[in-house]
Amino acid sequence: MALAAQTRAVLLVVAISVLGLATGGLAQLKNGFYTGKCGANDVETIVQGLVKTRVGRDAAIVAQLLRLQFHECAINGCDGGLLIDGPGSEKTATPNLSVKGYDLIATIKMELEKRCPGVVSCSDIEILATRDAAALAGVQKYSVRTGRRDRRRSSAADVKLPSEEDTAAQATSYFAGLGLTQLDMVVLLGAHTVGVTHCSKIKKTRLYSYGGKTGATDPSLHSDDVAVYKKYVCPNTASSDNNILYLDTQSSVSRIDNSYYKRLQGRHGVLSVDQNLYANGSSTKWHVDRLANTDHFSWLFPQALIKLSEINVLTGTQGEVRKVCSRFN
Repeated sequence: MALAAQTRAVLLVVAISVLGLATGGLAQLKNGFYTGKCGANDVETIVQGLVKTRVGRDAAIVAQLLRLQFHECAINGCDGGLLIDGPGSEKTATPNLSVKGYDLIATIKMELEKRCPGVVSCSDIEILATRDAAALAGVQKYSVRTGRRDRRRSSAADVKLPSEEDTAAQATSYFAGLGLTQLDMVVLLGAHTVGVTHCSKIKKTRLYSYGGKTGATDPSLHSDDVAVYKKYVCPNTASSDNNILYLDTQSSVSRIDNSYYKRLQGRHGVLSVDQNLYANGSSTKWHVDRLANTDHFSWLFPQALIKLSEINVLTGTQGEVRKVCSRFN
């Protein structure tokens, strides 16, 4: 067991090193970028402490930050654009209206501005905070390179995110557009192990009008789940729209692990995009089996988060370092 753990750690270090071979903006990211740039303060320790305090009283922040990082980095890269307030900003786009976690990013930024004004970017804070929250939820600890700058652009018109109804092929295509592999996509969807959704997301498409047919139910959804959802959680009335559904078992909501994939094997995926990963004939099915039946998710998940965090970053003199994350300087 000790040897296996050591091997996984070596593989993760190697993966991070390979990522460091990238050119352009990525080449200017580095581990410990803020060392010595905030007086006697350790920037990453400050972030970690504030995240730990928040997770201690609000475990939901883990899922919120993971979602925030994806919605951030998938649109124009990891550039802080999602944090901007105001009419027509990324934050106002329909897929982002339910994104949360902004208040923690703002709290961290305020603390860092007190200690070293104008030094730490909002986009780096997002990545560091997500890393620290994931670690507190059981993810293998990993290093992230910093040195990102904040983009002076945030437009709702830019926001194009995958749908909860996407097939595996559609999801694969979307992630490929971000420079991520099919395996990266399947691994990143594993963040749903701590996620929740609402009945409104599945009532029409999976429970009561599958395929546009009134009364039809998605046959890929386990019959036991169908019975429980229809009778108790998501009855076919408007009043149930905001009822919460756990994307994994409720007992797993505070821990990032591979139980999500085991649920897919049993046809218990809540969202279509999740269960579609295990559809007959899907090219992603074997990835689900691998992640469900081995411990590979434990080291593949941090690798995928690192790749996501380095999409289309600004560095050097590009962009700016915002004084307040919700507005441009």
